Amino acid sequence: QVQLVEAGGGLVQAGGSLRLSCATSPSMFTINIAGWYRQAPGKQRDLVASISRSGWTNYADSVKGRFTISRDNAKNTVYLQMNSLKPEDTAVYYCNADVLREGIMRNYWGQGTQVTVSS
Repeated sequence: QVQLVEAGGGLVQAGGSLRLSCATSPSMFTINIAGWYRQAPGKQRDLVASISRSGWTNYADSVKGRFTISRDNAKNTVYLQMNSLKPEDTAVYYCNADVLREGIMRNYWGQGTQVTVSS
């Protein structure tokens, strides 16, 4: 069974920073393309940023210049560095990735991590 394990959420004041991580469990499984999504109460889940295995990145307009997605392929881990956080960034953040296991690529979601930004 493959899982995506997220960490790094929490409560921070506006203007602060947080770093989220997403790793495969067991760690030996390879992440292909990966993305971070977020969902605020009463709203749909939206893409925040994505990254290919080679490092090509894409960002939602609302986070460009503030958030950075990165990855460590040796650790099968994807990160989301969030700077200059705003109250409107408050949401549950989910990792999503295509994971290669035993020659088969499947899509997985993490369990979600809460990010709360106070004003």
